[in-house]
Amino acid sequence: MMSVIRRLSAVIILSFLFITSDAQTSAKEIKPYKVFSSGKRITVKSNRNIQHVMLWTTSGHRAVEQREINAGSFTFAIPITDKIFFLMVAMDNGKIYTEKIGIQ
Repeated sequence: MMSVIRRLSAVIILSFLFITSDAQTSAKEIKPYKVFSSGKRITVKSNRNIQHVMLWTTSGHRAVEQREINAGSFTFAIPITDKIFFLMVAMDNGKIYTEKIGIQ
C-alpha cells in the first residue's frame, strides 16, 4: 500500500514539474539581429551594437570567435568544411542569443 502511494505522489510531482517547466519555455523572444549567408560567408546584422560573435561545430570545435566588435554588422568566413554550426551573438545590452545554422 505504501509503495502505491509513493508511486502516485512521484507521478503527481513529476507531472507538476513538467507542466510548470513547459509553461516557462513557451514564450519566444524575438532576436534583434538577422543572419545572412552566401556560401561560406556569414553576415550578422543588427539594429543594436554586436559585442561578441562565436561560431562552433556540432562536435564542439570553435571555428570563429571575435570579441569587442562594437558595430551593427559583422561578416566572417567559415574556415572549415562542416555544414551545421551553432552561432552565439552577444549584444551591447548584455543579452546573449544562440541558434543552430546550416550552410550549403
